[in-house]
Amino acid sequence: MISESIPTALKEKTWDYCRKNNMGKRGDFDGSPEQQYTGLLGENMLRILMGLTPSWKVGFDGGHDLVVNSVKIDVKTMGRTVDPKPHYINNFVGLQDKLDADLFVFCSINKTTNSFWICGMIAKHDLLKSGSYFPKGSVRKRSDGTEFTCMAPLYEIRNDYLVEINNPISIWAYTHEYADFLVR
Repeated sequence: MISESIPTALKEKTWDYCRKNNMGKRGDFDGSPEQQYTGLLGENMLRILMGLTPSWKVGFDGGHDLVVNSVKIDVKTMGRTVDPKPHYINNFVGLQDKLDADLFVFCSINKTTNSFWICGMIAKHDLLKSGSYFPKGSVRKRSDGTEFTCMAPLYEIRNDYLVEINNPISIWAYTHEYADFLVR
């Protein structure tokens, strides 16, 4: 997994943007302002590490955050108070399974250490096939013994089941190969 420190200026600009704009316009399970902040901060950190410009789009993104080599990527970022480990879980809300994305890049932000982590990536069809699915109302237990009730249908996938990203630039090569696969 890759870790980078998050620039204070990016955090401030992202929080200011999220205070003024509600990005969750799907109509159901749109995320709290803090969750939207975490998601946009993660998306823009990934953009920066890939050599792209941060994005400040207003409104619903259609289900993906960026397009690389014709592959639609949705960045999924979880806020944590610890660094992610290989056995940690990434969540994907099942209400988003019909949205327009080909590939997910899962990331974490350690709010205690101000660090951004790229945990790995997975094709959407692979996540839907191999992720663990839990209907709304399911009770999930975390490895630390705490639990929560799913407020929406949920897919879970462990970090060690994702395609490892050793360098953010490798996402460009992966999407090139993946785009060739989609054309076939």
